[in-house]
Amino acid sequence: MPHLVRALLCLLLLGPLGGCSLENYAIDKLGDALSQSGKTFASDDDPQFVAEAVPFSLKLIESLLESRPQHAPLLLAATRGFTQYSWAFVQQKAERLETVDLAASEELRHRAQRLFLRARGYGLRALELAHSGIEARLRADPVRAAAELGRADVERAYWLAAAWGGALTQSKDSPALLADQPIVEALLDRALVLDEGFQDGALHTLLVSYESSRPGGKRGWQERSRAHFARAVELSKGRRAGPFVALAESVCIQEQKKAEFDELIGKALAIDADAFPDARLENLVLQARARWLAAREAELFLE
Repeated sequence: MPHLVRALLCLLLLGPLGGCSLENYAIDKLGDALSQSGKTFASDDDPQFVAEAVPFSLKLIESLLESRPQHAPLLLAATRGFTQYSWAFVQQKAERLETVDLAASEELRHRAQRLFLRARGYGLRALELAHSGIEARLRADPVRAAAELGRADVERAYWLAAAWGGALTQSKDSPALLADQPIVEALLDRALVLDEGFQDGALHTLLVSYESSRPGGKRGWQERSRAHFARAVELSKGRRAGPFVALAESVCIQEQKKAEFDELIGKALAIDADAFPDARLENLVLQARARWLAAREAELFLE
């Protein structure tokens, strides 16, 4: 936060001088600071407070991008921020409303889709800065285009895939968008090859849920999901609730393994969110989801 304060002061002081280069310098400094603000949100212990604060931060980022449209850290921050906000605070609310207010749930799902697509737009712009024309090549031949990406592209590829994949989950009535699934898959698979340890195994955690919908990969998907789960737990040292919730929700429910589901939910809830501040907010959000899933156990399991 001190960096953000200094950047704001710089913008206030230099802006009135009227010099374009000085103003751009100030905007760049503020942009650099804002692009790192996600760390402050990540360690927060109040998800509701963050849900109310994030939209302002995201609009500020978008405002700065109007002045500096090729600011790479801001483009990545916008991709990440809109993806996280949509999943944690819009999509999940839509899912919880589904059984009590279907109309409100559908409205929120459409909102989540729009936010994911906005994130995708920023993600594509971020990737285009490093690989001109990459979107067209991804659409023509996803695997070949993804092979162009290097280790420096892993974070961009991860958040672009998460945003694009999030939009797909809310777009079952959009064949054109569903046709983009091979692009999401190619980005994830390439990022995994380049850096499987990214963000404590975040790629493996995401793939726990993805394997069941992999085109042409229905056979053996449970084994692949479990392998991703084991690796995610290992890489995160068991400090993140994500792998446990993902396996419980994606595999145990489909296989109707209630005892294992209970065990995984219990492990997710047993994690001390304060013991790992860098993932405090993430763990709190996922533990809330774990409690919601546990409350629906009678609906999810036939036994």
